[in-house]
Amino acid sequence: MRVLLAGATGAIGRPLTRALVRDGHEVLALARTDVSAAAVRALGAAPVRADALDRDGLLRSLDGLAADAVIHQLTALKAPKRTLTADDPSNVLRVRGTANLLEAAGVLGAGRFLTQSLVLGYGYRDHGDRFLTEEDPFGVPGGTVADHVMTGLLEAEGRLFAAGHVAGTALRYGVFYGPGTWFDPTPGSRATPVPLGGGGVVPWVHVEDAAEATVAALTRGRAGEAYNIVDDRPSHWGELAAARGGRRVLLPGWALRLMVPYLGALMLDTRLRVSHEKATRELGWTPRRPDHRSGMRAA
Repeated sequence: MRVLLAGATGAIGRPLTRALVRDGHEVLALARTDVSAAAVRALGAAPVRADALDRDGLLRSLDGLAADAVIHQLTALKAPKRTLTADDPSNVLRVRGTANLLEAAGVLGAGRFLTQSLVLGYGYRDHGDRFLTEEDPFGVPGGTVADHVMTGLLEAEGRLFAAGHVAGTALRYGVFYGPGTWFDPTPGSRATPVPLGGGGVVPWVHVEDAAEATVAALTRGRAGEAYNIVDDRPSHWGELAAARGGRRVLLPGWALRLMVPYLGALMLDTRLRVSHEKATRELGWTPRRPDHRSGMRAA
């Protein structure tokens, strides 16, 4: 296929671009700057100079181009802010970015659209020991500081599934680890803040496994469906930090909540286990790294 990829230089975008090119797909990658354009070329893709949040500029840049599919992998996961608002950069990319890229798909004549979603949309709370599936409620606000994330994820998926001109699939990724993430095993990577005692339990996925799942979904994902993309073993934040090695910043729970309330909801309140059985059954995908221990050892 010929694919327009937004987010090619991000943590998942880099391995995804390499995987798409490896499998024979032609990748057009959005690039806002000369530096991004050079990085895109180095990955084997052709840069398209445009900003996904600049609707008019984006559509002009695509005039005369064609593609079979659009993949939305844009995020703005920098240092967490103390408070989350509706105009949080990642939320803007999920909502306005999705709307603009859906229009771009129409200009390109693309019939497929994949978007990045998160398993955290099931809720920042204690879900017990049961493994959740795609049939469980998603995007329901819980009255916490994380509600803007919930509503942003739900709106992004809703826009995609309601679009009549593309076959849309949402990929609900676990928490990323690996190169370019908070849990980057590369020597010299920045210290990772984690709660004393390890914190809550969440699903994880190595960025390279997430990329492989995305490539599989490009041809096998069903329209109007969401897929959980996680590894086999949910684990608490402290386990990942310990397996990663390097420097850690250990914070008591009260300090974490005081400094960044969102991280308190994410790292302390959330106990979430999620099944990837549907992705395995329908996409033919299983994680090559079944848990963080094998993933960190490989790194």
